[in-house]
Amino acid sequence: MPYELYYWPEIQGRGELVRLALEEAGADYVDVARLPDGEGGGVSALMAFFDRTDIARPPFAAPFLKDGVVVIGQTAAILLHLGDRLGLAPPEPTGRLWVHQILLTVLDLVGEVHDTHHPLGGHLYYEDQKAEALRRAEDFRTQRIGKFIRWFETILERSEPAGPYLLGEAVTYADLALFQVVEGLAYAYPLSFSAALAEAPRVAALRRATAERARIKAYLASERRIPFNEQGIFRHYPELDSA
Repeated sequence: MPYELYYWPEIQGRGELVRLALEEAGADYVDVARLPDGEGGGVSALMAFFDRTDIARPPFAAPFLKDGVVVIGQTAAILLHLGDRLGLAPPEPTGRLWVHQILLTVLDLVGEVHDTHHPLGGHLYYEDQKAEALRRAEDFRTQRIGKFIRWFETILERSEPAGPYLLGEAVTYADLALFQVVEGLAYAYPLSFSAALAEAPRVAALRRATAERARIKAYLASERRIPFNEQGIFRHYPELDSA
C-alpha cells in the first residue's frame, strides 16, 4: 500500500522535506493533492480529510502522512516515522535521537525564514507588513543565517567517519532536509547566503553530494519537483536581500 502524502500542491513548503525522503528511498507514495480532483485528489481531498469525523487522532495541519491506518502529522514526526522504515536514520537509539535533533534545528531555521517575509503573521499579505519584514530580514541576514550554517559546518567537521553527510557516509533525512534549506536560502537570499556558504565548505559539499544522488537528481529534474515561488516558505524579495 503506498504512502499518502497530504500537502498543498502549488508549493514546496515543509512537505518538500517529506517528498525528498520518499524520493531518496524510492518509496511508493501518492502526493494526494497533486492528483486531479476526479481521481480522488486535489485540494478538495486535502480539505475533506480535515472534515472527517472517523479519525480519532486527526492532524492539525498539512503536511500529514497516511501509512495504512496510521495518520501522522507534523513534519518532524513524519520523518521520525519514515526514518526507520526507509533506512534514513541510524539503527541505534542515540543515532536516531541525534538525527532528529538536527532535523528540529533545520526546522527552526525554516520557521525563521518564513518569519522574514511574514513577521506579523500569515493572515496578512507580505505587502501589508513590508516595513516589519525589512527589519526582520536584516537581523536574519546579519545574525541568524551565519549562526545556523556554522553549526551545521561544525557537525560535518566533527563527523566520524568524515562526510560528506552529517553522520559520515550514510545519508539521513536530516541531510535531505538541510539540502532543501540550503537550496531554498540560495533562492531567497542569493547575496547574503552566498557569503555564508563560502565560509562553510562542508555544507556546500553536502549540497553537491545530495544533488548528485541518483534518485534525488532524477527527482530534481522531474515535474514532481515544484519550482521555488513567492507563495511558499522560501521567497525571493530582492529588497529583503539588500545589504
